[in-house]
Amino acid sequence: MIPKVFKEVIDLGDGRQITLETGKLAKQAHGSVVVQSGKCMLLCTVVSNYDYKDLDFLPLTVDYREKYAASGRYPGGFFKREARPSDGEVLTMRLVDRVLRPLFPKDYHAETQVMIQLMSHDDDVMPDAMAGLAASAAIQLSDFPFECPISEARVGRINGEFIINPTRAQLLESDIDMMIGASADSVMMVEGEMDEISEEEMTDAIKFAHEHIKVQCAAQVRLAEAFGKKETREYPAEREDADLEKKVYNMAYDKVYAIAKAGSAKHERTTAFAEIKESIKATFTEEELEDFGDLVSRYYYKAEKAAVRDLTLNEGLRLDGRKTNEIRPIWCEVDYLPSVHGSSIFTRGETQALATVTLGTSREANQIDMPSFEGEEKFYLHYNFPPFSTGEARPIRGTSRREIGHGNLAQRALKGMVPSDCPYTVRVVSEVLESNGSSSMATVCAGTMAMMDAGVQMTKPVSGIAMGLISDGDSGKYAVLSDILGDEDHLGDMDFKVTGTADGITACQMDIKVKGLSYEILVNALKQARDGRLHILEKLTETIAEPREDVKSYAPKMVTVRIPNEYIGALIGPGGKVIQELQKETGCTIVINEDPETEEGIVEILGTGQEGIDAVLAKIKSITFKPKMNSVYEVKVIKMLDFGAVVEYLEAPGNESLLHVSELAWERTENVSDVVNMGDVFDVKYLGFDPRTKKDKISRKALLPKPEGYKERAPREDSRNGGRDNRGRDNRGRDRDRDRKRD
Repeated sequence: MIPKVFKEVIDLGDGRQITLETGKLAKQAHGSVVVQSGKCMLLCTVVSNYDYKDLDFLPLTVDYREKYAASGRYPGGFFKREARPSDGEVLTMRLVDRVLRPLFPKDYHAETQVMIQLMSHDDDVMPDAMAGLAASAAIQLSDFPFECPISEARVGRINGEFIINPTRAQLLESDIDMMIGASADSVMMVEGEMDEISEEEMTDAIKFAHEHIKVQCAAQVRLAEAFGKKETREYPAEREDADLEKKVYNMAYDKVYAIAKAGSAKHERTTAFAEIKESIKATFTEEELEDFGDLVSRYYYKAEKAAVRDLTLNEGLRLDGRKTNEIRPIWCEVDYLPSVHGSSIFTRGETQALATVTLGTSREANQIDMPSFEGEEKFYLHYNFPPFSTGEARPIRGTSRREIGHGNLAQRALKGMVPSDCPYTVRVVSEVLESNGSSSMATVCAGTMAMMDAGVQMTKPVSGIAMGLISDGDSGKYAVLSDILGDEDHLGDMDFKVTGTADGITACQMDIKVKGLSYEILVNALKQARDGRLHILEKLTETIAEPREDVKSYAPKMVTVRIPNEYIGALIGPGGKVIQELQKETGCTIVINEDPETEEGIVEILGTGQEGIDAVLAKIKSITFKPKMNSVYEVKVIKMLDFGAVVEYLEAPGNESLLHVSELAWERTENVSDVVNMGDVFDVKYLGFDPRTKKDKISRKALLPKPEGYKERAPREDSRNGGRDNRGRDNRGRDRDRDRKRD
């Protein structure tokens, strides 16, 4: 039976469209949709189990995968099968998850899975920009309890004009690359990188994206209505007890408020709050706790959140005693690790990051192999968040999605300040050693100092800060918090991280937890963030004001030279013999890449000793040496022959030419040794390629003055003239007689 298909079309302008389609594929899923733009097609399915788990969180899994068949390619590796998700796929999962999760009811605890798959790829369409739209559209076709449709869109800007969902080629020209997630009413998520833009420009970009997202949300509503919107499923609501809630609130609020107002360190504060909770639980019998102990804990945390928020809104004070715009004490250090290429420590309050920098050749570039994109990164940053950084012990099971996301944010913050002509591949690794509030922003600060310590010639230093927001929708009161603590992240209404130089924003990540946040509040928050960024930047530059002029003595020096493609084979040698021996002799690493645009070979020489680098350069010069017409070169005699001397060019050892006896001097030379001997050094003039002998011709006498009264001798035999000179005389017999006399 032919399925009934339902479609909705979204007009992006400039001739581009996005089509939403349902009814054809994956009909056993609770909701499924195909989103298409150009030749790019995403299939999204959603399923939520009907059995509910006894959990205090939503077990939501967002999975995004790109199929290699989508771009007509095979997976790499031995098994030729898609395996674990790439970093790019994980980042897309995070973008979608962060917008979806807050819109499920807080008491909905059913196992829920959102699966998004790239089934067909188009080079002119970036699929991650449509992943959020696909997820929300599929949920709208299901019976899930979900607040409202959302969508995500990418914004670029070229020559001052905003572009919605730009192509990858357009992003290369754009000074903004931002992903915005929103409902029709509220912006909920922002993440991206920028070329030092202002706070107002960032806000304008968000507004531009939001207008397009409103259109996409309306299209989802129309599709669901045409398909037949399902009734929202019923599920067991969490148990509530208003009297118990009021009792716990009254017992906890004042005590929590007093401890919060006193201002204390994380460990002391956590212990004090735990004691309050235990004292409240002690007022109940064991039987009562077995019956509603979970409610006591939940209502306590609700009271704690209210007390801390009220303290900030009413008195402008925070858990650690700071005012809303104060930054925690900062201390920094560089060159801490004695054998790495660059290192730094950045400590802000109870958050600490140790960053290292390693310099390498293009061979160490990070290779990206995704169905939607192939390329490499010559600058990349890895972020590690071990459990001891928060005083915990837990299993370590590979790199978490959070680590990938935080590392990517710090990388985007810094990469624009690495000059395009930096010869090195630069790897930054951040080891988070303590964490209580934005270790990703500590990573940005530590990464800046470590790169400057390593001698990477950064254009400008970059700092970052995490900001929070506490607002009261009823009264209109709000407080923007600079340099938030971990607790303030959990209880606040907005968590946004902003990085930048003294001249503008380079990256941001923002999660907004309240509806209808005004753009006025957003701009004020961004401006307060700028003040905090500049304060932190000042601390960084007090520690290291600018990049070191050169890399450290034990760090590798990089020299890059270009050679014509025709010499690459000679430098490599048969079976790689020449380059392997050269690396062994000099202790250098040599990497050769071809530049298809210039038809040249790019030779990277990486070595710790200048002597070794010079030896490689000399060898390359020797291999690629080509004398120029009428130029003068210094040579050395390395071999004596009856009819001349073999000389070596001193500026290109290994390159030899025959200096014929007739070019030694203006006078007739009977014996070569009458003029030159082994080891003699003198200048010669290059006269070009001699087609008669098929060899280069050089001359010593061309640089000497002609003797007084000198007359040109008769020309020698020209085999092309039948053995006669230019006057028609036969010279062959005379030449043979002369040769016998020489013998």
